[in-house]
Amino acid sequence: MDKFQEHLAHYQAHVKEDLEKRVAFIREQIDGPGLGGAVVGISGGIDSAVSAALCVRALGRERVIGVWMPAYSQAIHAEDAQKLADAIGLQLVTVDLGPAFDAIVPEIEKVLPLDDKTKGNTKARLRMTTLYAIANQKGYLVVDTCNRSEIYIGYMTKGGDGLADINPVASLTKHEIRILARELGVPESILTKAPSADLWEGQTDEKEMGFSYEDLDRLLITGETDPEAKKRIDYLHRISEHKRRPMPEV
Repeated sequence: MDKFQEHLAHYQAHVKEDLEKRVAFIREQIDGPGLGGAVVGISGGIDSAVSAALCVRALGRERVIGVWMPAYSQAIHAEDAQKLADAIGLQLVTVDLGPAFDAIVPEIEKVLPLDDKTKGNTKARLRMTTLYAIANQKGYLVVDTCNRSEIYIGYMTKGGDGLADINPVASLTKHEIRILARELGVPESILTKAPSADLWEGQTDEKEMGFSYEDLDRLLITGETDPEAKKRIDYLHRISEHKRRPMPEV
């Protein structure tokens, strides 16, 4: 067994302890200051599924709101969002962001045209605005769903899914997230689906990144990976440093 697989086997053996640690963290962040609960953006993917499931374990279903925010999203993601809600007892609400997206993009394009990536990032920022409106009204905190792998290469939208109040999964790689997801009872369709931020039709994380999550997680866990993948990973880590640091001031 190589170092990567050995690490994952060790995590699997201790996953129940890690689950309880993360549940305790959520309770400390929410109950400690006397806040009402948590709001989680639900994408139909594994990271938001794990984050929501941890929140339900920590706070109970009545204090967690999952928000599905389609903007011309693929039907499979809506189906998986509902499967998750049914599996973990999540309060799931829908806010259709299609009309808001349709309204704002033409106004911005009066200034300059937007490519698919920029339009996708605009969807992510509309989702952040929605989550904070609900959290503001309820006196809740917004829960981030970005994992360690994504954070390392800046694979999140600044002012979008990269903006929240607490993050219970920030130290977990994508492979560790999958192990924890099984422990939490996340539906199989979510576990096996190709990771996607649902920013445009056919978009997948690995296609956009240019390497696999195994390439990335091997580097984070063992310090070694495919040399070509490492060049790309190092480049993305370097140019995304501004996403991980507080805003520079003078």
